Amino acid sequence: MKNSLIFRVILLGAIAIAGIIGMQAYWVINTWDINEEEFSKKASLALYRTACGLADLNGGDLPPRNIVNQRTTNSYVVNIDSEIDEDHLEYFLQKEFERLALYVDFEYAVYDCTTNEMMYGNYCSFNPGSQADLTKLGNLPKDDKFTYYFSVKFPNRSGYLLGKMQLSIFFSAILLIVLLFFAYSMYIMLRQKRLSELQKDFINNMTHEFKTPISTIKISADVFLNAPEVQGNHRLIRYANIVREQNKRLNSQVEKVLQLARIEQGNFELKMEQFSVPEALSAIVNSTAVQVEKQGGTLKSDIQLNGLTIEADRLHFTNILHNLLDNAIKYCCERPEIKLLAYASEREITIKIEDKGVGISKEHLGRVFSKFYRVPTGNVHKVKGFGLGLYYVKSICDAQGWQLTIDSAPGAGTSVYLQIPVLKPGLKSWWRNLRTLGANYFRRTATRLTSA
Repeated sequence: MKNSLIFRVILLGAIAIAGIIGMQAYWVINTWDINEEEFSKKASLALYRTACGLADLNGGDLPPRNIVNQRTTNSYVVNIDSEIDEDHLEYFLQKEFERLALYVDFEYAVYDCTTNEMMYGNYCSFNPGSQADLTKLGNLPKDDKFTYYFSVKFPNRSGYLLGKMQLSIFFSAILLIVLLFFAYSMYIMLRQKRLSELQKDFINNMTHEFKTPISTIKISADVFLNAPEVQGNHRLIRYANIVREQNKRLNSQVEKVLQLARIEQGNFELKMEQFSVPEALSAIVNSTAVQVEKQGGTLKSDIQLNGLTIEADRLHFTNILHNLLDNAIKYCCERPEIKLLAYASEREITIKIEDKGVGISKEHLGRVFSKFYRVPTGNVHKVKGFGLGLYYVKSICDAQGWQLTIDSAPGAGTSVYLQIPVLKPGLKSWWRNLRTLGANYFRRTATRLTSA
């Protein structure tokens, strides 16, 4: 993954997180304000009804205004302009709070005009198991403007409001967990990217270092084979041919790794050209048939394309089919039995390579195109390789906008389908060719952007 893409992911993630945090903070603050306003209205209404009850009990009238006065966020002063009985006051307070479902602990005090002091009444709790902090009780406010009044204080007002915001607090906690998970995911992603870059650099450096000894071994093997002393010794010729063949095999694997490295680094360019598909397929079949016949197998082909052409990188097109045919040969049961079918519809060419080999189970079928992945065979490694062949094939197909699918089952063989857009010859179909080229281009561009 490129640094620019990671930066965009982190930037967009940070913007999204900031927006979510802002919305959550607004929701929590707004919920708090609503609950606080509701509490104030209920408390004021309950205290007003308490004042009315006391006034009716005393046979007096309430003051025309300033009956319920809020002094602080959790304390109120109620002016009734008549004498107050503490027992009646506590009864009316509990009754009115219960009527409004305001189940919050409170304490009250009555002003004594003879001593000019607040006479503490009681601490009332709706929860018998709750315990109040004695250091926070008492100290109810006085008011010099009134003569007969009482004060009510709610020591646990903040806890009561928080209790009504349990849902908001729960979602806020979930959001916090999500944010921590996102931060941890970003850390893991950056760490994995760094390790992946170290791995790629190591593989690239290693493969480049292999090129020099491989070239030296090739030159030495050729010189060794052409030496007169070796030509007369069949045993030495056999060993020299083994050295040359294995060196050639090692060189092809190194070249494959280098090509994949160029694809991943973005230094890969397709050399697009138009060529005849039947001619290219015939050459591939003829060169592969020799190898199949050496193993006592058969390679049948049925090419029904009638001179259709495509725009593609011919070298990589040939490499793709050679890789697919090589896999069909490698993973045969006893003798390779392979069929290559090629047919065309109005818009695309379909190339099917079918074999009767060992097959692949469904649990591994979706991963065969992954880099370095090989179907597990336990401790038996009859087929050598690095798991790069199908990854290379898939990378080239994605780069050119081709569709590659595979169908297989254990013991039933494997069928690989390669679907390529068609270019038909002739001036009458120039518009169709232009549309096909445009669609192919946009498919390649979308694939590159997705894989970036």
